[in-house]
Amino acid sequence: MQKNIIKIEHPRSAHMVGDGFRVVQYVPGHGREMSNDTSPFLMLDYNAPWQLAPQSNHRPGVGFHPHRGFETVTIVYSGEVEHQDTAGNGGVIGADEVQWMTAGSGLLHNEFMTAEFSRMGGVQHAIQLWVNLPREHKMTLPRYQALTRDNIPEVAFDGGRVRVIAGQFWDTKWAAKTFSPVELYDIRFDSAGQLDIEIPEDYTTMLLVTEWEIIANNKKLENGNIAHFARSGSSVSISANTVAKVLIMAGSPLNEPIAHYGPFVMNTQTEIMQAFADLNAGKMGSLDV
Repeated sequence: MQKNIIKIEHPRSAHMVGDGFRVVQYVPGHGREMSNDTSPFLMLDYNAPWQLAPQSNHRPGVGFHPHRGFETVTIVYSGEVEHQDTAGNGGVIGADEVQWMTAGSGLLHNEFMTAEFSRMGGVQHAIQLWVNLPREHKMTLPRYQALTRDNIPEVAFDGGRVRVIAGQFWDTKWAAKTFSPVELYDIRFDSAGQLDIEIPEDYTTMLLVTEWEIIANNKKLENGNIAHFARSGSSVSISANTVAKVLIMAGSPLNEPIAHYGPFVMNTQTEIMQAFADLNAGKMGSLDV
């Protein structure tokens, strides 16, 4: 039985994150609170394609800022993003690559375009997804996974390919290590085709069209549309008449209390206050080292 589409949105009000990322917040959406409606996914910022002018001695981006209690997943379609954090991790990802950062117990990190991309300019197109951590893993040690073109497995189907960022598609397992069941598929239609995807019955499931248009469960979705599916049902059918790109996000809901303030996502307000106390005490790292 197919999962019914219960809502289709196309948010259009963009804002800047730092001076380098022009995003629209799809989840939870402007003015909405994070909730278990989309658990384990907390937030989805979509940086639709936009042209960055060549920069002179400047790298656009976001300076050091803290996080605790969740993971950030940055998917780059075009452009280049460089990461550095106070847990000692860092790296650069380019087109068709992914950064999966586990904030866990807390760190400071920054995100900038690379010096070369900033100098040359070009089209930036990316997504950042926040994935909640289960209560027992909120204070896990920070971790960084760089998922490059070489280590994201691909599965071919008639008309395209599925890049398995997380989870398992058919017999091919994930690239990313996760703390709860998450399926993250970057689907590329290289020509007309159809793809049927099995997704567990109770999973939260969302689909974002990042290029051209598709048909999902008999409903037309255009570039920039996000579809939210009912948790009942166990399949999603996608077809395209030409080239298209689609991101499928599915995961087992955590069904735990969500306490959120700024850069911290915990289970209680007491834990949020403790996060600020730990940040002020330097327990999330120092910029002096």
